[in-house]
Amino acid sequence: MTTRRVLIALTGAVLVTSGLTACGGSGDSAGGAGTTINVLIGANTIYPEQQRQWFSDVSARFAKENSGSTIKFETFASANDELTRIQTSVLSGQGPDVYALGTTFTPTAYATGAFQTLSADDWTKIGGREKFVPADLGISGPDAQHEAGIPFASRPFVMAYNKDMLAAAGIDKPANSWDGLLAQAKKTTGAGKYGLAIGYADGFDPWKFVWAMSVQAGNPLVDGKTATLSDPRTMTAYKTYLGWLATDKVVDPAAVAWKNAQAVAAFGEGKAAFLPMVSASSRPALDKSSVAGKYAYALMPTIPPGATAVPAGGKPAASILSGDNLVVAKYSKHKDLALALVKQLTSADSQEAYYKLLGELPTNAEAAATLKNDPVLAPIVDSASKSVGTPFTGGWSQIQLALVNVVVQSIPDLSAGKVDDGKLNGLVRKAQADAQGALDKAK
Repeated sequence: MTTRRVLIALTGAVLVTSGLTACGGSGDSAGGAGTTINVLIGANTIYPEQQRQWFSDVSARFAKENSGSTIKFETFASANDELTRIQTSVLSGQGPDVYALGTTFTPTAYATGAFQTLSADDWTKIGGREKFVPADLGISGPDAQHEAGIPFASRPFVMAYNKDMLAAAGIDKPANSWDGLLAQAKKTTGAGKYGLAIGYADGFDPWKFVWAMSVQAGNPLVDGKTATLSDPRTMTAYKTYLGWLATDKVVDPAAVAWKNAQAVAAFGEGKAAFLPMVSASSRPALDKSSVAGKYAYALMPTIPPGATAVPAGGKPAASILSGDNLVVAKYSKHKDLALALVKQLTSADSQEAYYKLLGELPTNAEAAATLKNDPVLAPIVDSASKSVGTPFTGGWSQIQLALVNVVVQSIPDLSAGKVDDGKLNGLVRKAQADAQGALDKAK
């Protein structure tokens, strides 16, 4: 199914929500042996074994606390897969009971009307709204009275850097502008090592670079009901991002095929000075790598390309408001049991265990407080406070995919070591049309 057909079906799903309850059945069956909760969550490509261990641990505890009820975990591998799974379940009125969605996909899920808008009683069943870090509730719904997303993992983005490589190049600290970072990347490129480790083929990360540079320059990408992807400031963002490999030569040419896991691995092997757009989830891997004790985190640049300060109208966005939210399907026949699972997953001890195993920061306020004095995490906490939310519109998921598709379609030229301005302009115009179409359908 094409992404356009997915979008048409998904945005049209709001009109058939009234039929979903009938499809899923009313009432809430009791838990116990023979009762299964289905959970959809993103596949962790950096720590697949640890994620499998977490599945097992969560299932064992859930069965013990809920009379033998079981959990079946399913995973999605990309943002496109994530959107398709939402669409399929919305149209069929059946599927996972609980979804762990990226925060930027929460508006799309909310717009369908197919997921539980949390009542005061629902919040009580999961332990209370007040148990969460307030900032993590920032993209749970359009306002505090209409929320579907329950904060599960916090993932503000930062940049890791190799302290030894910077010192050898005479660099005292990472730059706070993208132009400055490029200059530092050039200084640290050579002898088989590169300034930047970037996963150009990753299904999630490329759009975040373009979004950050655009917002910092004063283009929010969505202005009310109007998409602004074709703005020259966004074109500059694409040229900057693609140019690191194609023209600046500060990225390993092999990175054209890298996902985030390969970029993290390259940095961990000491082959790159900077690793931008990573979260605390990179820490377990880096602490077991050859750069253990030799790396640190810093804010990503907040000054856009071509500027020495944030321009008027720009926002010094250090990160998107990022992480995962849990949502419960309205069609679920086991809503109370689903909420019991959400309560377990967002408890302080469960969140601490998730952080230790997979490096995802807690959204539970009690668990988050235990990490506040960790100096390694200080830049990540700072990034969280300087994060900016993406637009809360049902069309955002399709806009996000349109942004990524520009990079996907640029891979052939990138592999040849070039950026064709004419082709890039055409790709961005197509992304603009798709984004505007998504906003129009989401009205």
